[in-house]
Amino acid sequence: MSKSPLLAHDLVRTFGGRRVLDGVSLTAAPGDRIGLIGENGTGKSTLLRLLAGTDEPDGGSVVRPPDLGFLHQEMPFDPAATIADVVDDAVRESRALLADLDRLSAALVDDPIGPLEEYGELLDRAQETDAWDADRRAGLVLAGLGLGDLPHHRTLAEISGGQRGRLALAALLIRRPAALLLDEPTNHLDDAAAAFLEEQLTGMPGVVLLASHDRAFLDAVCTDLIDLDPAVDGPTRYGGNYTAYLAAKHAERERWERRFADEQEELAELRRSVAVTAHQVAHGRPARDSEKMGFGRTTGRVEQQISRRVRNAGRRLDELERAQVRKPPEPLRFRAPALATAGAEGLLVAARDLVVPGRLRLDRLDLSATDRLLVTGANGSGKSTLLAVLAGALAAEGEVRRRRGLRVGLLTQDSVFDRPDRTAREVYADVSGPDAVPLRSLGLIGPRDAARPVGELSVGQRRRLALAILLADPPELLLLDEPTNHLSPRLADELEEALGKGPGAIVVASHDRWLRDRWPGRQLDLLH
Repeated sequence: MSKSPLLAHDLVRTFGGRRVLDGVSLTAAPGDRIGLIGENGTGKSTLLRLLAGTDEPDGGSVVRPPDLGFLHQEMPFDPAATIADVVDDAVRESRALLADLDRLSAALVDDPIGPLEEYGELLDRAQETDAWDADRRAGLVLAGLGLGDLPHHRTLAEISGGQRGRLALAALLIRRPAALLLDEPTNHLDDAAAAFLEEQLTGMPGVVLLASHDRAFLDAVCTDLIDLDPAVDGPTRYGGNYTAYLAAKHAERERWERRFADEQEELAELRRSVAVTAHQVAHGRPARDSEKMGFGRTTGRVEQQISRRVRNAGRRLDELERAQVRKPPEPLRFRAPALATAGAEGLLVAARDLVVPGRLRLDRLDLSATDRLLVTGANGSGKSTLLAVLAGALAAEGEVRRRRGLRVGLLTQDSVFDRPDRTAREVYADVSGPDAVPLRSLGLIGPRDAARPVGELSVGQRRRLALAILLADPPELLLLDEPTNHLSPRLADELEEALGKGPGAIVVASHDRWLRDRWPGRQLDLLH
């Protein structure tokens, strides 16, 4: 693996007049595993694309290692390709390298000097990429990511979206490029696959740069984190893992707030001083008889002192107004309205002997009016299928009885809107109606992003808009499929806290390890 670093200097990227990245620089040396942290829309995916070379900056420069791999949020392979095609492409370079070594080895027999330098260079590259182990590594990686049992003749169009995402990740791990850029690599991974990926990445000698919402993953893998959220001095790099970042971020926010409060207090005092001090002159009163002889001299000295104080205060006021720290932005807060009550205790849904051939099998499930149920299980165990059945969006064998008039809201994993040209605020108003709670009150979309066309929003922002639409008219039963996917770690924490309170029933399907550890209600583990 190449020892070259990944360097970026003063990157600027603008979309539609909005500057997403403004002067971002970084140095990633071999062995660095850097996580990108920040609210949705702060430019994590944009930065990865600029570093990978799939997008060009409006300003700044990037120096890349010669061998770089990039995992997109979308599958980069042709749907007609087979699994075997993807694996062959991943090991192609190693196989070609070994073939060249064999050719040069034979040539050295006849000419021990001629090809020696080229042979040495190829040998170094083969050792760096562990070329001899590529085919064995391919099998281990496919098995580790839960793809070992898939027939290699199947096309990408014939496998699930989650399987395609894992296959794209597997191809990069098999290749072992000098720099590895990953955008949300754990979205489709179960516990075992996530643990396998953590082990693979921590053992890589090259550069690893990733954007992830997975707090446990960030904690296990990262040696550094770069925070793209608004800060006093712009994007900030923190040494250590996610736990260390949280402690540093909390202390930094406190310092920012304290500095802002101190400066505002000083500004107010200076403005009062400039406006009032000149009028608070002692000689504004009539002079007493005992002072009349020296009154003019005293008055002059007082006026000079006051004038000097006013000038000094004015000078300091001008300086501070130009250089004052801006107010810390209010963080988004998930403030969900209480879900609608069912009017009485009892069952909302009763399901018996559910079967969706090849996708789901469940003997019994009862959901009460205030239930909190977390559905877990490996990929392919039927979590999304169960939620679709409960919502009435998918037919199943067996029996599903719902309370008469039951209102159900389902957040699917893919948030698609018919009019990408309309703003988030307009889409919300169209769907939710005039009597719905205001979009801004939910804390899911900031004012600036609410005014942007939906097509310009990030994947996570579109998902949060979909959640806001569901909560505009709160249902009696809320079904959430992987709700923390594409959410920032901080907002995921707040969403989890909000889900644990208030009336209404909630069913969440998730592989999120932190969410599982903190879940306040029941859990249902679906088996294959």
